[in-house]
Amino acid sequence: MASNHPEQIAALISETDAPTDAPTERLDVQSLGPPKPLKQTLERLTELDDDTVLVQFNDRTPQHLYPKLEDRGYDFESVETDDATVTVIWRR
Repeated sequence: MASNHPEQIAALISETDAPTDAPTERLDVQSLGPPKPLKQTLERLTELDDDTVLVQFNDRTPQHLYPKLEDRGYDFESVETDDATVTVIWRR
């Protein structure tokens, strides 16, 4: 399920409470070791408009990212797929 296909990303987003009509940005950090996924995700969020939903593909649950997202005013939900942990991140 974890792929570049917009319809598959839309299906993942629809499993969360994120807005389904917002622009989306995909970030694949599956091949990166800690702390690069956390760092790249936070950097990407600062570059995005507040209405853009960031969809992060990771090889593990980004537990250290969650409190940092909360501190910065983001909501998020992770969805497990066969080949990735997909974390959908959006501005509250």
